[in-house]
Amino acid sequence: MSVTVTNLIMGPGTIYQGLFGAAEPADYNVNLSPASSSWTDMGGTLNGITLSVDQQYTELMVDQLVDSIGRRLTKREFLITTQLAEPTLNNLSVALNGSTQTSGATSAGGTYATLEPLFATSATQPTYIAILIDGYAPNSLRRRAIFRRMLSTAKVDTAMDKAKQTVFTVTFNGHYVSSVIAPIHVVDQLS
Repeated sequence: MSVTVTNLIMGPGTIYQGLFGAAEPADYNVNLSPASSSWTDMGGTLNGITLSVDQQYTELMVDQLVDSIGRRLTKREFLITTQLAEPTLNNLSVALNGSTQTSGATSAGGTYATLEPLFATSATQPTYIAILIDGYAPNSLRRRAIFRRMLSTAKVDTAMDKAKQTVFTVTFNGHYVSSVIAPIHVVDQLS
């Protein structure tokens, strides 16, 4: 058996969010942070960032043969799960698929911020976002994955406990973009 040790990967990723259709960094800039004008760093994560791709194939069969003739891809679902370790109002807004946020000052000189989830349009027109994850590729180089049309779809969990760190547990599902734009784009730095 031959193992190329430089192909082994370990290390954290950085997760960014942008608007659906955000300007994507050029592939040759894979080792640079994406433009802050289009992408917002969501901060630290806890227990990593997991990408899952569930591909379902339907089997083709005929009565005259015992062997499977072939299969056709009939459904593909991809999702990103993580725990956002920085439970800010901005991260809560992303987890809730958008919100109305305001800020102001108190009469005593302090400041405050508020968040109200979107309620008028989210049932019929959800706010899709783009997710960009920067991590490691083989040979200690960089890998970037761009998920172009995502929606937070699972229960958003958070706990306030004297013995546990407060995080937002989130799951983002990917969706079709168009007949000419793939929903996922992955680029590895080679040198």
